[in-house]
Amino acid sequence: MKLRSFFSVLISVVVVLLLIAGVGWYWLLAQSPLSLLKGSPQTNPEAVMFVPRQAPAMVSLLVNPERLASFRLAAVRPGERRHTRAELKQLQQSLLANTGLDYTQDIKPWLGKELTLAVTTLDIDRDSTNGKQPGYLLAIATQNSERSREFLQLFWQKRAIAGADLVFEQYKGVKIIHGSSVGIGQKTEGRGQKAGGKTQNSKPKTQNAAPATPPPTPALSSAAVGDRFILFANHPKVLRDAINNVQAPDLSLTSASFYNQTLQTLTEPRIGLTYVNLPGLATWLGESPPSSGATTGTIPAKPGESSSPAVTESPSPYQTLAVALKLDRQGLLADTALVAKDGKGISVSPPLSQPVAALQYIPASSSLAASGLNLDRVWRGLSQDLNRYRTVAKLVNQPLADLQKRWGIDLPRDVFSWVKGEYALGLVPEGSRGNLDLKTQNSKLNPTLVNDWVFVAQRETDAAKQGIERLDTIAQKQGLSVGPVQLDNQTISTWTKLTAGTGKQDSLALQAQVQGVHATVGNYEIFTTSIASMDRALKAVAGSLPRGDRFQQAISPLLQPNNGYLYLDWATSQPLLEQQFPLLKVVNVAGQPLLKHLQSLTISSYGSQSGVQRGGVFIKLS
Repeated sequence: MKLRSFFSVLISVVVVLLLIAGVGWYWLLAQSPLSLLKGSPQTNPEAVMFVPRQAPAMVSLLVNPERLASFRLAAVRPGERRHTRAELKQLQQSLLANTGLDYTQDIKPWLGKELTLAVTTLDIDRDSTNGKQPGYLLAIATQNSERSREFLQLFWQKRAIAGADLVFEQYKGVKIIHGSSVGIGQKTEGRGQKAGGKTQNSKPKTQNAAPATPPPTPALSSAAVGDRFILFANHPKVLRDAINNVQAPDLSLTSASFYNQTLQTLTEPRIGLTYVNLPGLATWLGESPPSSGATTGTIPAKPGESSSPAVTESPSPYQTLAVALKLDRQGLLADTALVAKDGKGISVSPPLSQPVAALQYIPASSSLAASGLNLDRVWRGLSQDLNRYRTVAKLVNQPLADLQKRWGIDLPRDVFSWVKGEYALGLVPEGSRGNLDLKTQNSKLNPTLVNDWVFVAQRETDAAKQGIERLDTIAQKQGLSVGPVQLDNQTISTWTKLTAGTGKQDSLALQAQVQGVHATVGNYEIFTTSIASMDRALKAVAGSLPRGDRFQQAISPLLQPNNGYLYLDWATSQPLLEQQFPLLKVVNVAGQPLLKHLQSLTISSYGSQSGVQRGGVFIKLS
């Protein structure tokens, strides 16, 4: 063989090997669980064809759960994978508790790439006189129709053995199976009731009385639709409606323009999608219809108490909410889009390309922090958005009401109204608070473990300076002593309640119970609930919240520019939140083992454009 021919053959072999290696490497990357960081190839749920246009809410997972489990195992250290597998096994068992099913044998062989759960209706029979029974639909994609039908057969066999009476129904070519129950439209005859061993007939109905209609009794139902989906519902009527939606597409979300327009606002890759019809959600939560108009104000206070922040109800300007869920190496990232009803709105560009400088006075140990610009505008916008959802608004207003009661001020009027520049609010756990002993020259603090608030605001405008002076005036009217105190090299102003000492040796000794503290540092005014927390705020510059790794990791996946951050450190704030909202204890127990990995939650807003308000939520997991 000539040397030239030899090199030609050698080069050809090398090129072929490189092509094979490239294809193999591409295939490995495509099959790697870490490829989920780029999102799912399927961007929208196919099961939306079963969901009616008026559905209040829908949640979809757009990847096979097995790939999520593999991603979780790939993301943890090799030494932690055994523990992670045990947690995943525990989660599978808890989801299938009391069903007699095994995930690995019965579900995994046929489970496909989509799971969609929807609230399809607020009342199955649309009869408000017998109470409301919402309709729930679960659609599970199947990759092996034969195995999935075998699963359904096994599932109902186990329920029959357990004593359930099965009902088989053929509806438009689809077989529906459900447990026997009094269904919608079924008539019940008046039966006698035994009392004292005798049978008493039911009272005769009057001529004008309408016949009693029994409420829909929940009955687990299932159906296999072709070779693509397995459906479960809490009533066979929900399944019948789902089948109707497929055969008449105009009835489903698939052809709804508002649904498609909402999805177009989310362009980031995703592995999951949540869609919410906000007016339907408000009704589902039991909120009363809103009245016209909206004004911010306060709840009238009882004698001796301060008023609470409140707003009158008004129609929500938003029609839908969409949330796209994306995987991140450190947790989960959610991109949100609030879409206005008329598709129109004022375009507002976010002003911040980095955290505000006011955060430098918030200690790194803070369990909760909020920051941004123009608190007055933020509060008015938040109030107007939440006033339709009183249940949610209560969660926001309650902590503010507690502060107002403690300080005796109206926060929206006396504080928020003049904060037009930067602001930062932090909750410092396990601070120390005590009494200031005026009998001695040096300040003494008798510490007890508490949670203290730190609030920082720019004071460059005349309105801000007048607002701060007004707070001192309000404190004096409440009988508090307002005066300067030297804290190291910083002069601070305290609001104190003076009381006579009870010591026998010196009956004229005075003690001052600190109600609040504020100090001027450069262009900022710092307010705290104790002298100890003021000391921590003044010394926080070198070890402030934005300098800490926890906060930086919590905001790094969120987009910039934005309107600021709301940051929650779950580990340190959990006890306080559960004390404030006891329902969280139930959620925490029900959410195990997932919530035990929750480290922090960070929310940011990206402004609005063409009637769409964008935002992001980052859930950092350990």
